[in-house]
Amino acid sequence: RWCKVQQILDRDKVVEALISDIHGNLEALTAVLADIRGKGVTEIYCLGDIVGYGPNPAECIDLVMDLDMCLLGNHDQAALFDPEGFNAGAERAIFWTRSVLEQGVGSKAERRWDFLGELNRRFRDDATRTMYVHGSARNPLNEYVFPDDIYNQVKMEKIFALIDQYCFQGHTHIPGVFTDTLEFFSPEEIDFNYRLTNQKVMVNVGSVGQPRNNDPRSSYVTLDGDLVQFHRVAYNIDETSQKIYQIPELDNFSVIDSEKAAKAVGRKGFTIGESSEERTRATVYWFSVSREN
Repeated sequence: RWCKVQQILDRDKVVEALISDIHGNLEALTAVLADIRGKGVTEIYCLGDIVGYGPNPAECIDLVMDLDMCLLGNHDQAALFDPEGFNAGAERAIFWTRSVLEQGVGSKAERRWDFLGELNRRFRDDATRTMYVHGSARNPLNEYVFPDDIYNQVKMEKIFALIDQYCFQGHTHIPGVFTDTLEFFSPEEIDFNYRLTNQKVMVNVGSVGQPRNNDPRSSYVTLDGDLVQFHRVAYNIDETSQKIYQIPELDNFSVIDSEKAAKAVGRKGFTIGESSEERTRATVYWFSVSREN
């Protein structure tokens, strides 16, 4: 199974970077990995969905294979088998992704399939009482935990009952912290920092390749001792967008009206240039209003 980390014996000596939901976005992944390298990180974990939606599935798999741990996401599984419950756009994209991977030749192409086929659905570190999943502790592949689920007491209590102490996850593309007292904190509300205590929490690390919280920048998390930090990274969105436009099988739903996006990003405190080129680069980004996959 694809995990170079057996157990974290001393969290104080380890700085983890947690990424998720890359979705074939090579420009975003490259920018995030470059940002991580400058932060003294010792381990990089991927919580799944390397592929799906985006134009560079093979290249993203190649980069993720070098990380310390990777989990299976629902889009990764769909590339291996058949998609279940996907909307039309997601289904077309995953069939195109599969065709790209099948066209690969040689040992490198075979290694990609072997890599995806060996991914675990969860990783549990007993020493730190921490679980890592793509979806949730209850259904590590497919279950969404959205911010408004704090109002669904039964659902949240059942999920938290399966968590020893901490759970890091992705899938919704919406970063933030859930507590077992049914609270949700967005990164902005906590100044992008959260200190772990003896309280049970779920931490969503957000998405590298397809953010869905009105900020075009990639999202990831670092864990240094008991300090969780949320990070945002800008990348060359124009390049990714142009690739998507050139592939008929990939939906153009990823391009949002630039004025609406500019206002959304402005509220997040992200500086946008005055020129049309700067404004386009800052505001043309991936965002789906649908909760489906």
